[in-house]
Amino acid sequence: MFVIIASILGTLIVVLFVTNFTLGEKKVQRDIPHLYTVHDAQFARTMGVMLGPTIVRGNRVEALVNGDRIFPAMLEAIHSAQRTVTFETFIYWSGDVGRQFVEALSERARAGVRVHVLLDWVGSSKMEDTQIEAMREAGVQVFKYRPLRWYNVGRFNNRTHRKLLVIDGKIGFTGGVGIADRWSGDAQDADHWRDSHFRVEGPVVAQMQAVVMDNWMQTTGKVLHGADYFPPLQPAGDSPAQMFSSSPSGGSESTELMYLLAITAAQKTLHLSSSYFVPDELTLQALVDATRRGVAVQIILPGKYIDIVTMRRASRGQWGDLLRAGVEIFEYQPTMYHCKVLIVDELLVSVGSTNFDNRSFRLNDEANLNVYDEVFARSQIAIFQQDLQQSRRITLEQWLSRPLSEKLLEHALALAAPLL
Repeated sequence: MFVIIASILGTLIVVLFVTNFTLGEKKVQRDIPHLYTVHDAQFARTMGVMLGPTIVRGNRVEALVNGDRIFPAMLEAIHSAQRTVTFETFIYWSGDVGRQFVEALSERARAGVRVHVLLDWVGSSKMEDTQIEAMREAGVQVFKYRPLRWYNVGRFNNRTHRKLLVIDGKIGFTGGVGIADRWSGDAQDADHWRDSHFRVEGPVVAQMQAVVMDNWMQTTGKVLHGADYFPPLQPAGDSPAQMFSSSPSGGSESTELMYLLAITAAQKTLHLSSSYFVPDELTLQALVDATRRGVAVQIILPGKYIDIVTMRRASRGQWGDLLRAGVEIFEYQPTMYHCKVLIVDELLVSVGSTNFDNRSFRLNDEANLNVYDEVFARSQIAIFQQDLQQSRRITLEQWLSRPLSEKLLEHALALAAPLL
């Protein structure tokens, strides 16, 4: 009897493990040919018709660099809310920053604003229950995304990694930051991370709101609609943009496919800032192929300051083919580098929550804002170049000469990359 029970339990554990790491219903398996550039109208049609929502014009996107500029802008927007606040985030921890957001959201709820907060169950595990209780007492509707229950244990590994804040359906924020003290400051030391977030106005904010509503409806079963959430939006700037989202069950709307098409369309330059860079073989090959077409590819990644050391090790184990092809890889030195920005041919800028790893491509719910604007792209390249000045380039010779013990460990972790 014991053997039978043990066998059943063992089988159940294996099934749950496999299920949690194979949630995606889609997986690109073939190389994508280079047919057009990002400046070609066909690229816009592909991105806005085949993959994601319509590219809408008339948007204004403001880059906010590091917590000293990001958090004040977000809090100011919350305090300005007159009708609704919708907020979905992965990381929310107790601390000074978390307290400020609790107070701001609670104050607006007490003033009669409808405030909706969706927190990932895993990402908010370091948030004190008293803060959630304080918001609920003030009238904030707070829910956790996929808390562990017997009926959803097979989807436990599907987390919402999205970072979206929408005010009155008119002002949106997205980017890389979580609500925690480590994102405060100005990346001045190892205790204050380097990150970017973005303030958005214009018609694309309605698409941002729709992405928030997706998981809100899944979690609560309630539909939030009407002019208080989706008001008429007038042009606020000159940038065409779209809000791209993905999830394990999101049909053809795959962020990985979006990245692959963008990389494949690159003709001159590709700048990538990535906090966790452990891509699959197809994405690695797309980057190698880009350099062989003559594209100058530069990638900035975290250096010794990183919160998940195994991710850095696994990443380094994959660099051989990239370095041999001519990809320039840099490690940011002052602190943890948490940026997630892709810039292609000084036109397309993709920003948001997505990392270049299996978790973002296959398991998480993600959201990225794609901006098609040369002026905005050049401003983002300028920020990239500033980060480059504080980064150390890793050459092929350096990579090959690392100690044997590091090579073995990093190679092993690279093989295990699909599970990280």
